[in-house]
Amino acid sequence: MKYRNATIRDIPGVSELQQKYHISTISEEDKKDGFVTTLFTEEQFKELIEKENGLAIACDGDRIVAYAMAASWQYWSAWPLFQYMTDDLPNIEYLGRVLSIENSYQYGPICIDKDYRGSEVLPNIFEFSRLQMSKRYPILITFINHINHRSYIAHTKKLGLDVIKNFEFNNNQYYELGYDTSKKTKGSRI
Repeated sequence: MKYRNATIRDIPGVSELQQKYHISTISEEDKKDGFVTTLFTEEQFKELIEKENGLAIACDGDRIVAYAMAASWQYWSAWPLFQYMTDDLPNIEYLGRVLSIENSYQYGPICIDKDYRGSEVLPNIFEFSRLQMSKRYPILITFINHINHRSYIAHTKKLGLDVIKNFEFNNNQYYELGYDTSKKTKGSRI
């Protein structure tokens, strides 16, 4: 398995994986095992790659089997949910600091092909992404929909993210989670 930053050439493979596991297109059978809720266009993937270097991928040979996104709050500001989270940062203290756009970034979504779930892919792609972003930010922030139980377990139990708070947005309930980017990801081999 190879972990690296995505390039423009990788966008079709990332888009295909997103389409397979997005909440609006995922099969009912697969939904119980986790899904992604934010839909990205090819142009948004391109901007994430070129401006943020924030799209990590896992490749099994030539096949993209996972991706993890990470970017500054400025990148995410186009989406109302992220704008809500950005506006709330000054109200949150984590790791002894009041959060800001300068000391934190937004991680996720992450998507892993079901054939690779439960393997070393999750901790390794998270670790690869963390290493890229830890050079710029001491704190990772993310959110998980309350109905996405598999993602919640994976991030809290396997990776060790902390639940900071719960919040509601657009009639959905979310966990807001954080992570100290100076800590190596447990279970990773990178």
